[in-house]
Amino acid sequence: MATADVTVMGAGVFGLSVAYACARRGAKVQVIDPNGVAAGSSGGVVGALAPHVPENWNEKKAFQFESLIMAEQFWAEVESISESNVGYSRSGRLQPLADERAVSLARDRAITAAKLWEGKAIWEVVPAGQGDWMPPSPTGLLVRDTLSALIHPRRATRALADAVIALGGSLDTTGTASGQVVWATGWKGVAELGGGGVKGQAAVLEFNASGKPQLFADALHIIPHSDGTVAIGSTSEREFGDPTATDDQLDDVLTRAIAAFPVLKNAPVIERWAGVRPRSRSRSPILGRHPTRAGEFVANGGFKIGFGMAPKAGEVMADLLLNDRDNIPAGFHP
Repeated sequence: MATADVTVMGAGVFGLSVAYACARRGAKVQVIDPNGVAAGSSGGVVGALAPHVPENWNEKKAFQFESLIMAEQFWAEVESISESNVGYSRSGRLQPLADERAVSLARDRAITAAKLWEGKAIWEVVPAGQGDWMPPSPTGLLVRDTLSALIHPRRATRALADAVIALGGSLDTTGTASGQVVWATGWKGVAELGGGGVKGQAAVLEFNASGKPQLFADALHIIPHSDGTVAIGSTSEREFGDPTATDDQLDDVLTRAIAAFPVLKNAPVIERWAGVRPRSRSRSPILGRHPTRAGEFVANGGFKIGFGMAPKAGEVMADLLLNDRDNIPAGFHP
């Protein structure tokens, strides 16, 4: 194999986004992952691209906002190059408000969002409407935002891999790293840097709500995918044994989801999934020069927002790798 300009170790969404951004700029790219594409948490089922609340603004929230705004064009280009459907939709999201305190806080956030979101998306308090796809709300009010989006994680990661190959890159389970080397090896890679993994369990139900907004209630994401399924997740387990086993904690997720959204009561469960998400000590992504591998780089720690962060993470890493230009927020540096 010819020497690569960039070698990415890891074929999850972060690693492939870096490879894709570099390949788009003309670099010769190889991706190496012994387990194949989306073998870790990128092979999950939920796919909620949900923003942080619009308050206490910081570099992480600003970066995520910019990445979510980039996402529609980013994924449309991936679809075009890979000739694959990634299941992306800027669906918006509905959240029931439990009491007057929640209503007051949501209205304050609406004022802040009007400034911070630059008119590119809306956060507002609206009356709960009628219809099946409407979360019950004790106050009769909901938060509606137009920034939240959804994606099919496995399809999107596979499409990114296919786009890298279509742009002249390679993807292999073995190989020799050359050129600029980027480590994007999931939770075990984060653990080497002092972070770790958080297990999540999620489920897929057979229920067609394609085109509807996603829902967020009782700390659960309820995601209506375009393939006629609804994904629900997830748990957050700092301590776990088998990283891929599901158990009664997922049963509790399903019970809570149905209580929050009774229309799902009789929907068959067609998949139960578990995986481990990479969480840094700061909970922020880790992007930049590798702290223990001289001359190499790291792109990891997407945790629960990896797919939402990926479009911009790939671009800033390509800036660093190909142009030695560091546009990465200081708080993301290893």
